[in-house]
Amino acid sequence: MGREAQGLYIAGSSSEIVQAHLASSELTLRSPALRRRIALSALIDVRADGRTLRFTADGEAIAIELDTGEAEKWVKKITTPAPSLASKLGVGVRTPACVIGEVTDAAPAEALRDATTDHPDCAAMLVAVVLAEDDLARAVSRHARLRCSALWAIHVKGKTAPLGDTAIRGYLRERGYIDTKTTAVSQRFTATRYTRR
Repeated sequence: MGREAQGLYIAGSSSEIVQAHLASSELTLRSPALRRRIALSALIDVRADGRTLRFTADGEAIAIELDTGEAEKWVKKITTPAPSLASKLGVGVRTPACVIGEVTDAAPAEALRDATTDHPDCAAMLVAVVLAEDDLARAVSRHARLRCSALWAIHVKGKTAPLGDTAIRGYLRERGYIDTKTTAVSQRFTATRYTRR
């Protein structure tokens, strides 16, 4: 995800070739002598000057010389607001979700606010908070009673997750589902969309 390029990094009187990686929320700069991560929200006065990406971070003017045409693309990516979680999930007033499990994380709670339904015929999708295999069984059972094809599994990410992505994918694939999209939810959670084959 994001953009990656090698370029000449110029900050103050120092300059060096760096590997730059632009992700959805931060810019990472790496070289043998430099390791720097900058939140995109901390970048100000972002602009393209020919091949050069220019911005200010922590009061310091920074320039990165990129390949021809790349600076404009990086500026657009940095300055375009990221889509909301509700948009990524596809939930809204006209596309409400049936929700099972306790939504305790602030990000999905906000995304689902005013976008849920208990009526099976109105649900555009099922959103299931999955922390254990029992939660998966409940999600599959509930999803079978809905007309919608999409099932979003929101689960803890990382190696310490009580039920990881591989286990969830295996369980659902054995029951005729295929994963079609993954999106970050928060620092702790991720979500994967499954549809019936």
